[in-house]
Amino acid sequence: MASGREIKTKIKSTQNMRKVTRALEMVSASKIRKAQDMMKASRPYARQMRKVIAHVAQASTDFTHPFLVQREKVARVAYVVITTDRGLCGGLNSNLFRRTIPAIREWQAKGVEVDVLAIGQKAVQFFRRIKGVNLIGSVSHLGDKPKLEQLIGVIKVVLDAYTDGKLDRVFLAYNDFINTMTQKPTVDALLPLPLVAAEMQAAESDQGAAHGQAGGVKLEQSHDWDYIYEPDAATVLEYVLGRYVESVVYQGVLENLASEHAARMVAMKSASDNANKVIGELTLVYNKARQAAITQEISEIVGGAAAV
Repeated sequence: MASGREIKTKIKSTQNMRKVTRALEMVSASKIRKAQDMMKASRPYARQMRKVIAHVAQASTDFTHPFLVQREKVARVAYVVITTDRGLCGGLNSNLFRRTIPAIREWQAKGVEVDVLAIGQKAVQFFRRIKGVNLIGSVSHLGDKPKLEQLIGVIKVVLDAYTDGKLDRVFLAYNDFINTMTQKPTVDALLPLPLVAAEMQAAESDQGAAHGQAGGVKLEQSHDWDYIYEPDAATVLEYVLGRYVESVVYQGVLENLASEHAARMVAMKSASDNANKVIGELTLVYNKARQAAITQEISEIVGGAAAV
């Protein structure tokens, strides 16, 4: 059995660790409300943008934007992966990596090159160690109030590469915030738009879409139709499709931020509870050791007195 001094040292170190976990839990609990408010405020715009873009993908316009063309031969794909900058948030990031890596390996098995654009320090560190994956861009330390301007550089890398024909598919990987206890690792199609529309229709038919973003999207066409564009289709589509990509990526960042605070709050609460349990067990062991030492001393005194 360890000495009383060793046990007291363990209890003290566990108590110090509990102070840290409690502080992190309280910080995340105070920040999660603001993160949820930002996420909920942005959701309606992102949902409606996806619905509009899905309908645009079905239109028979004279102007064919590169984002509207689904290439048959896929030679290179890109994944925009959104993670946290810091750890101590349970399995949030690792669950997303487990969801993303099999999809990447499946493309690689077909001989397709895979590029990754990392948003968040954890994604940067992870994909630097993965062989066969090209890390072509990154951004981190977005803070508790991410701005769209911070993401423009990464988004432009994707848009330019797809427009130039260097990319044939673009996917977005992030943690979708369901509630405080549940965050769902998600991989959505970002480009081309016909693939997005098909994915939204599948989500609508399978599960009604967790956030309702795929509602009312139908791919069946009974006749050719198109929107009326002002001033012209090229100008409008160039602007709208760029805003679509920006809004979806930005919404993914907000969803991931809310998921981060929720996951960290739950993980630190669990860590604090475990620390309390360990402290209780160590205190019991310390009391037993102390009692055994006192009993031994009394026995020695009594034995010495009897000998005299």
